Amino acid sequence: MEKGKKPIYVELYEQFKKMIVEGKYEENQKLPSKRKLSADLKISPLTVEAAYQQLIAEGYVYAIEKSGYFVSKRVEVILGSKETKINIGKKEVEEKPKYLYEFNTNVVDTSLFPNATWAKLSREVLSENHHEMLNITNPEGMVELRREIARYLELYRGMQVDPAQIIIGSGSSSLISLLVEIIGRKSHYAMENPGYSKIYHLFRGNDVHLSLIELDEMGIDINHLISTNANIVHITPSHQFPTGIVMPIQRRNELLNWANKKEDRFIIEDDYDSEFRFQGKPIPALQGLDYNEKVIYMNTFTKTLAPSFRMGYMVLPRKLLSIYNQIKGYHGCTVPNFEQYIMYKFMKGGYFERHVNRMKNYYRQKIELIMKIVEKYPKIRLKGYESGLHFLMEIDSKLSEEDMIDAAVKNKIRVSGLSSYYQGDFNHLSKALVIGYSGIGMEELEQAVNSLIQSVSYSMV
Repeated sequence: MEKGKKPIYVELYEQFKKMIVEGKYEENQKLPSKRKLSADLKISPLTVEAAYQQLIAEGYVYAIEKSGYFVSKRVEVILGSKETKINIGKKEVEEKPKYLYEFNTNVVDTSLFPNATWAKLSREVLSENHHEMLNITNPEGMVELRREIARYLELYRGMQVDPAQIIIGSGSSSLISLLVEIIGRKSHYAMENPGYSKIYHLFRGNDVHLSLIELDEMGIDINHLISTNANIVHITPSHQFPTGIVMPIQRRNELLNWANKKEDRFIIEDDYDSEFRFQGKPIPALQGLDYNEKVIYMNTFTKTLAPSFRMGYMVLPRKLLSIYNQIKGYHGCTVPNFEQYIMYKFMKGGYFERHVNRMKNYYRQKIELIMKIVEKYPKIRLKGYESGLHFLMEIDSKLSEEDMIDAAVKNKIRVSGLSSYYQGDFNHLSKALVIGYSGIGMEELEQAVNSLIQSVSYSMV
């Protein structure tokens, strides 16, 4: 047989398939016998048999013993409008705007990522842990990594955690969905408003009863929470998203008291960017103040490493851990072993702590530069910049928030407004822009901030 030439049985199979699809053979019509085809085409009966068997396997033909081969019933596929789908996709690509600067809150500065260290650890895992890496791990994740996370939480967040309480997952999406399964869809959930749009849609997607709770100057409004009769509340106390409010100890204790009053009440503490505090000591985690195991702690490596790693974890109270242990048999860890082993070595070797400290100093330099720029503009105020990788920029302006954003877009600057993080109806809003600065390099940050301010400066009161 010549190189690249199809086997004879394949050519025969394709010819019959083409004629059947085109309707040249009717349903239940008998096909030529193997002996006749073999004689007519001067090929082996085994070749004809192989072609017919392939047609049978794909459902085009059926065989009746001692009777022969027959054409199967045809079922036509109802086609959609293919042209419309293609045009929509093309339009989206064409209309995607290009910006000079993007003040996004879902990116990080990757210029200081320890590529060489990560590559070295990757090679070590492939060399030293290839057997373990290729086998199934515990549904809750690698025990070695969970031990390192527990050690880190004790040293830096003031939490006493048993590694058995830690569940590793691929970010907030999988962990929230798992948590809803553990707690139950019949529970009444609540979250901050404004807040994470993603968290809102995750809860809604899990079909739970969800209440939206207003904020005051200390964070989530405890009286509003009580009035909803919710028993599960999701909060971001270390650096509220998107307002940047740091919840004081008084409100934290009020929340714990609220949770302690009923057996089925729990607090979901999302500690998403707590590693980055630039003024004073780090704020202790709410979980570290909890003596009755009412706090479910959640965090990810999205802000400290990169969003693409898709690795996070939650710490379950023992009561919920016992429920998880009953259902974990039909769950698998959603983070690949390879990434878990690298992260374990990264934390075990002290690389993670050094990387976080390096990034903290780098981001502190960025926020200090931004504050120095803004000092020249008395009509601009920054809020929530003491922690985290975003802050609010309030501007005294005759224009609406939407008009200010449009002015920025005309100057090829992407920025979002505070109102875009509200769900449902809202009436009392101060005009503010949500500034995520972590994804803009130091070398272009000054120009980016000045360009943003100048794009809306004509509208200042």
